[in-house]
Order: sequence, then C-alpha cells, then structure tokens
Amino acid sequence: MERRVKLGKQSRKVMIIEDDPSMVSLLTTLLIMEGFKVETPINNHMEGLLNAIRDKHPQIALVDVNLSHGSGLDLVRKIRHEPELKDTSILMASGLNLKKECIQAGADGFIMKPFMPDELIKLIHKTIQHSIKLELIEKE
Repeated sequence: MERRVKLGKQSRKVMIIEDDPSMVSLLTTLLIMEGFKVETPINNHMEGLLNAIRDKHPQIALVDVNLSHGSGLDLVRKIRHEPELKDTSILMASGLNLKKECIQAGADGFIMKPFMPDELIKLIHKTIQHSIKLELIEKE
C-alpha cells in the first residue's frame, strides 16, 4: 500500500495550464476524484497565465509544453523568475520527450503524453512530497 503525505486543503491545489478543452476536462475530473482542488485559467495568454498563478497560488501547476499562445517552457522560465511563485511546483507534459528541456527551464518533473492516470497521480504526489521536504530543509 502506497503511503501518501497528508496535505492540507490549501496545499492540494493544482492548476491545469493546457489549451486542449477535452484534456482539461479529463484532468479536472481525475484530479477532483483524487481530492485536489483544481484551477483552470480562462486567459491562455502568457501574462494572463502568470496572473492566474499569482492570484490562485497553486501548490503545483501542470503545464503543457505546447500552448496555443506561446511556449510552456517560456511560461515556466517566467514563473521561476517570480520570487512570490518560488514555492509553486511545476510538472510539464508533452507528446515529445522533452524532459531535459523542461527540467532545464525550471520544471520539477515531466510526464510524456499519453500517460496513464495512475502515473500522473503518483508523479503529482511525488513532486508535492519533494517540495514539502525542501521547505522543511529550508526552515531548519
């Protein structure tokens, strides 16, 4: 049986940054079933996405590499330059194996599409657990 870190309601917020409406719907349903609060920004332009992350403060953002209004890699770089967003974990997704590029841009993890729901959930929990450990180390 897998052990999961118990997280407060506020820290279980996931923001989905994906421009495919069917993917957003599927991910939203999956994450809600797993007990996450899900945010999906309406404005898909870079500045609108950054503002949504600033306003909602998700624990983790699931970012597609290829967005209709720009690159997810560019968005991640912008997020990483915002001091108030340093605690936001970022998982990136793509149909191409761009793991190296995503990590170099500042992502905490990468998942290749298509992925199985269980694989995504495990990666989200792993990423959140890692960020909690880092926060504890920084506080010491």
